[in-house]
Amino acid sequence: MTASAATPPGPHSGLASEMLALLEGLAGTRPPPALAALHLPPFPWTGHRDAEFAAVELADGTVGLAYVLLDDTLAVLDRGAADLRLAGEDPLSVARWWSETDNPYRVVGFAVVNALSRWFMDRARFTPPAASDSIGGLDPAPGDHVGMVGYFPPLIRRIVDSGARVTVLERRESLAGMRDGHRIVLDPGELAGCNKALATSTLLLNDTLDLVLGHLRGATRITLIGPGASCLPDPLFARGVTLMGGLHVDDAPALLAALAQGTGWGKAAHKTALAPADWPGAEGLRRAMRAPAS
Repeated sequence: MTASAATPPGPHSGLASEMLALLEGLAGTRPPPALAALHLPPFPWTGHRDAEFAAVELADGTVGLAYVLLDDTLAVLDRGAADLRLAGEDPLSVARWWSETDNPYRVVGFAVVNALSRWFMDRARFTPPAASDSIGGLDPAPGDHVGMVGYFPPLIRRIVDSGARVTVLERRESLAGMRDGHRIVLDPGELAGCNKALATSTLLLNDTLDLVLGHLRGATRITLIGPGASCLPDPLFARGVTLMGGLHVDDAPALLAALAQGTGWGKAAHKTALAPADWPGAEGLRRAMRAPAS
């Protein structure tokens, strides 16, 4: 299977179209390198949190990540990996899989989006600030009502211990109900009363971001976290996201080796926390790429 013969076109995402337009505009200023490879974690999944992601590598070693445990994505990619020849392909063409195809190949496209985002940031000499905590700077306190999209008990415990109320949106019906100081719901409308929210970047893959944000109009802080939240943030900030908690890969060979083993990547990467005030914008990246290096 080649990059031009993936899967039949599927629904187009407005967010994906906006992101791709930004990447294509930046590529007009500085063409990115070709793709080198797709790296998958072991199948079956090893159970390690860091083994929930696949990586796409550009020819210069830049890496982008995307979550692969949605439905049967990892199984399908694992079966087709030998025929998915990405080496030498145009990254922008494969990035379009995010908007033009259904899972699993749209996951590969999204990983390319993250790789390209990192590549352009590097060319502009921009590095997102390092994260100071694991809950995206939400600073929960008594009186807060925090919405969480996805069930992450360690993070929930920290928020509950602060005295804040927590409502968790989940897809698994078996989890619904009250649980040790927090409530798990299935209806995104239950998030309407939250003044702060924490969601995983999986929302960028299952086309539910705009739906969830529509129920968080009253929230003053909305944090998107996870390695997938390492893309250009412009369309996310425009939608009301107030912080992107992504991942900065410091040692790509070490991270890829750990990914292949299904183990943690440890010091090969660190978490970032990018807020609108820190971001120069895609146009700012373009201007910086045009400027001579100091």
